[in-house]
Amino acid sequence: MNIINDIKIARQRIAPYIVQTPLIRLPSLDSFLGCRTYIKAENMQITGAFKIRGAMNKAVSLSPQERAAGLVCASSGNHGKALAYTAKLLGTKAAVVIPYSAPEIKVKAIEALGAEVIRSDLSERFAVAERICAERHATLVPPFNDPYVIAGQGTAGLEIAEQEPELDAVLVPVSGGGLLGGVSCALKNMLPGIKVYGAEPEALPRYSRSLHAGQITRVPQQRSLADALLSQEPGSLCFPLVQQYVDEVFPVSDEYLLKAMKLLLTEGKILAEPSSCIGIAAVLQGLLTVRPEEKVCFLVSGGSVGLSQLDQLKDVTL
Repeated sequence: MNIINDIKIARQRIAPYIVQTPLIRLPSLDSFLGCRTYIKAENMQITGAFKIRGAMNKAVSLSPQERAAGLVCASSGNHGKALAYTAKLLGTKAAVVIPYSAPEIKVKAIEALGAEVIRSDLSERFAVAERICAERHATLVPPFNDPYVIAGQGTAGLEIAEQEPELDAVLVPVSGGGLLGGVSCALKNMLPGIKVYGAEPEALPRYSRSLHAGQITRVPQQRSLADALLSQEPGSLCFPLVQQYVDEVFPVSDEYLLKAMKLLLTEGKILAEPSSCIGIAAVLQGLLTVRPEEKVCFLVSGGSVGLSQLDQLKDVTL
């Protein structure tokens, strides 16, 4: 697997179907975070999250016969919406297995795009998706542990490197690791001196523990406000990339997720879901020390926010 070459091919393949999201300088956040602040606004991507990059790259790589048989995925929301959009655009059908705990705004968005929604327990969603694929002879489109998905997500890293080549560091949300693995590979190949960090929920420290152990480690299923980052273990294809290219992964508490979300909204005027604010939360929590002269980019991975989530911010202090 020549991942950097695959990422460059993926960019050409998916270019007709996605937008190049902006890299935005946010000086209003500098005094709060202690660095020169940038965001990669994947919340402004088609379908509202980065997931369309990987889902589309996988789907358009299939034969017409494979696509016609249908697409299936397990998702906490954003990947399912991306696959539903992809299937509708390519003229095929999609089934999305989504946990009962998923925010209703994400479920309704998937249904609005015409996909079949199948609810399951959080810990069983991948097994249910695999069973449906076998029954229907459909193609499984994994949320992270697939070479085409990883390459598609990595295209965001190519864009970051080209949009601001003098960055000192990039912080990326991590769940199974498709985004972090692909983006870190792209960035380190394009900008060898850059630092790349991951940020994950403190309740599910699968990468922190796996990197410390030197092998994939599964953690118990837990809840977190970072509802898009609930995988229990690193992807087997993602983990080696993270080992090779990522400088450190930080486990972040839910308390700081809300602070980061409120900061980005009130001071940066950017609406993003809690999961996508986790890199900012890592700095607010003091897990990464940055300097005033450093250019630091936070990849904001998605913007699926319901009013109930916004309501949680009213009592949060910065």
